[in-house]
Amino acid sequence: MLEELRCEACGADAIALNAAEQQTLLRELDDWSLMLRAGIPQLEKIYRFKNFKQAWAFADQIAQLAEEQFHHPAILLEWGQVTVTWWSHSIKGLHKNDFICAAKCDALV
Repeated sequence: MLEELRCEACGADAIALNAAEQQTLLRELDDWSLMLRAGIPQLEKIYRFKNFKQAWAFADQIAQLAEEQFHHPAILLEWGQVTVTWWSHSIKGLHKNDFICAAKCDALV
């Protein structure tokens, strides 16, 4: 299970996952989408909450997770929802780390 794994060091020499590898790992996640922005594939999910305070608390949990894994997403906090977007900046694409962190986000809910 992805959420049980830990991120590995990912330098500029790491190789981004190809489309087939991305699709295989995506099937292990619930309700995550592959987005393409400026030619860079990214993993994204919107989490919904009853109010701003619950969304804020979840965004804080994601920030703590990111620090623990030393891998940092884009987090958009809005009233009643948090959008989390993972990609590996150093390789301008997706790495297994992104899928691991996505699974860890789901485990926080």
